[in-house]
Amino acid sequence: MANDASLGSRLAKPVLHLLCLLPLTYIVWAALSESLGTDPVKALLLMTGEWSIRLLLVTLAVTPLRQWLNMPKLIRFRRLLGLYAWFYASLHFLVVLTYLFGWDWDIALEELSERPYIIVGFLAWLFMLPLGVTSNTKAIRALGRNWKKVHKLIYLVAVLAWVHVFWQVRSSYFDAVLYGALILLLFYPRLKKVYETR
Repeated sequence: MANDASLGSRLAKPVLHLLCLLPLTYIVWAALSESLGTDPVKALLLMTGEWSIRLLLVTLAVTPLRQWLNMPKLIRFRRLLGLYAWFYASLHFLVVLTYLFGWDWDIALEELSERPYIIVGFLAWLFMLPLGVTSNTKAIRALGRNWKKVHKLIYLVAVLAWVHVFWQVRSSYFDAVLYGALILLLFYPRLKKVYETR
């Protein structure tokens, strides 16, 4: 039984890597097979953006889940999940720069004036940047106690990501409401803890 538990522990991260890469595999396959529909750019934006916020929410869920399920070892997956959230957010940003702006800053300024939600999305990605670059052992040691302070930016990122989604809704608000409800649910234990310590 001990050997089985040890094997499961060793396989957990590789399996998680594979699961996190499945959306990318599908996106690449859909692009190469021309299966992205009549508006491939919109499909790429939607898929990369959705997987970024989904993985961001899963990252936020790690801490409350380890407490609710009494599984402290779950914490070792949080950094990995956060990096994949940043990875998909970066892909999303790259699609915007390449296909929406064409790396032309005049077009970018025009698009930003017409679609201000892009600015909010960019801010979310920008605040993810220090989280991504400090998600390594060397940075954790160098920052010491300040590392946790830096990584509290994830709460701001989650709010900005939700505003980015909500602001561009044109028909169904289902996803925006669902993401908002999940963020509130995940923030509740943290807000409660802050309130109780006052």
